[in-house]
Amino acid sequence: MATINEIQDEIIEEFAGFDDWMDKYQLLIDLGNEQEPLDEQYKTESNLIDGCQSRVWLQADFVGMRNDEGEMRDVIQFRAESDALIVKGIVSLLIRVLSGHTPQEILDAELYFIDEIGLKEHLSPTRSNGLLAMVKQMRMYALAFQAKA
Repeated sequence: MATINEIQDEIIEEFAGFDDWMDKYQLLIDLGNEQEPLDEQYKTESNLIDGCQSRVWLQADFVGMRNDEGEMRDVIQFRAESDALIVKGIVSLLIRVLSGHTPQEILDAELYFIDEIGLKEHLSPTRSNGLLAMVKQMRMYALAFQAKA
C-alpha cells in the first residue's frame, strides 16, 4: 500500500495537469461523484462534522487489514458523504490520503497536498473552515482509536 506522502504526490500530479481552476473544480466534482455513497445508517447526527457549511457525514472504522507483505495491521477506514458537490470531492481526497492507514500514521501526516494543489486559497473562508474541520475530525478518530488499541 502506498504511503500517505506517495498518495499526496499522486494527487498533486493529477491537479498539476490543469491550469484553470474551473477544470480543477470539475475534477473535484468528478472525484466526489465517483465516491461510493455512504450507507443511510451512517448519516446520523453523531457523524455530522461540526464547522462545515454543508452537511458532511464521516464514518470511521478500526479494522484489521493485511499489508503488501501479508502482515495484519490495524488501520482506520474512512467513508463519507456530503450534500455539496465540491465538498464531496474534497472529502474524497482526504479519504484517499488517510483511509487505510494506522492511527499513528494519520496523526504524523503533514497534509501538504492541500496547499500544493492550491485548494486552500481557492476555497471560500467557510469552505476552508469546513476542510479544517474534516481534517480535525479524522485526526480525532485516529487519537480515539489509538487510545483504544
